[in-house]
Amino acid sequence: MVYKLYMSVLKEILLLKRDLGGVIILFIMPLVLIITVTLIQDNTFKKVSDAKIPILLVNHDNGKVSESVFENLEKSQAFSVLTQFDNQNITEEQAKEAVFKGKYQLAIVIPKNLSQDLQSKIDQNVDQILSNFGLVDSTAVKKEKKFITQKEVKLYFDPAVQLSFKNAVMSSIDKMISQIETQSIYAAFQEQLGESDFNFEQKSFINFKEIVPRVNNKEIKPNSVQHNVPAWTLFAMFFIVIPLSINIVKEKSQGTFVRLRTNPVQGMVVIAGKTITYLIICMIQFYMMLAVAVYLFPHIGLPALNVDHNFLLMSIVALFCGFAAIGYGILVGTIAKTQEQSAPFGSTSVIILAAIGGVWVPVFAMPKMMQVIAQCSPMNWGLNAFYDVILRNVGLVDILPEISLLFLFFIVTTIIALFYDKKKRTV
Repeated sequence: MVYKLYMSVLKEILLLKRDLGGVIILFIMPLVLIITVTLIQDNTFKKVSDAKIPILLVNHDNGKVSESVFENLEKSQAFSVLTQFDNQNITEEQAKEAVFKGKYQLAIVIPKNLSQDLQSKIDQNVDQILSNFGLVDSTAVKKEKKFITQKEVKLYFDPAVQLSFKNAVMSSIDKMISQIETQSIYAAFQEQLGESDFNFEQKSFINFKEIVPRVNNKEIKPNSVQHNVPAWTLFAMFFIVIPLSINIVKEKSQGTFVRLRTNPVQGMVVIAGKTITYLIICMIQFYMMLAVAVYLFPHIGLPALNVDHNFLLMSIVALFCGFAAIGYGILVGTIAKTQEQSAPFGSTSVIILAAIGGVWVPVFAMPKMMQVIAQCSPMNWGLNAFYDVILRNVGLVDILPEISLLFLFFIVTTIIALFYDKKKRTV
């Protein structure tokens, strides 16, 4: 039995040697992919980016509000604010045209008399409040109430920018304006009640503090490497579906599988040989990508992946992810009749599984229906298990549900493949 299994593994290795270039691509392409994507995404995980985003500011107000908006944008260290073209103040039409053509990502247009009208509105509201409490001089001449229209701060966005960028910018500007309004209200009350008697504290009373998990009294802060290494490792592992399914189709078309079945070799031995061979390939892929993340990334300006306490658990997760990928490859190869069917279907289906599994877009950002569908993707189970180990610092017991689902997926797909093959041969 052991000898038959050994020969089955040897057969798979000989098949792979015939397409040595394809095998090398299986190892090289994932490394290129993980380095490229991580470099591109690294700045999104940093608090401060070295490159500022240039934005346009059209100021029709020239008051305290516009000054405060300008100062806050400059202090954010995320934007470089431009107010002039060729030493001339930017007009709204110029800003609109420049943004809509994609030259700039954002233009902010502050309306006329914003500071003046905001102060007038606040003064009216303060006077009315104090009057209701009887804190104003009844002999004083009442001011005529002026009708003040609501002001709009216009934001022009490049149509190509992401929705998350739009929401972040609008939230930041809304917060700036709210702070200015609050400070103006306090100042109006101080003026009416006498500054010497009342000194309002104008700093924010409520602040937000992020509490992050700790290991050995060190904070675990997520970065681009911790997200990309497991995601693209999974992606690379599942791409072994292509060579595995093609080899199965070759065996059927060349009659190799029929010759194997005429010998006293059980189908499970053949499947076990394929599983062992391709599981070794999956683990080599995983350790190569891990080595790149630990040793190469620090030399190209990326944070190194910390695997000190997680190496064994990460290896276990990778092992079961390999099982799931192999089971899917066996199923595709068994059902497909030609290489032209197995290769395109295998690659396309892997991309779909990655998309719905959260490799490209986080599951929480998907529509409700897609979040439910994502729970059925083996890549989602593997990704969650990797995140549990790397980011949530859990133990073996906590990842048992995910790795159990991955192994169950391998068993189910393999059984379906064997059942389909048996039924097809008996027809």
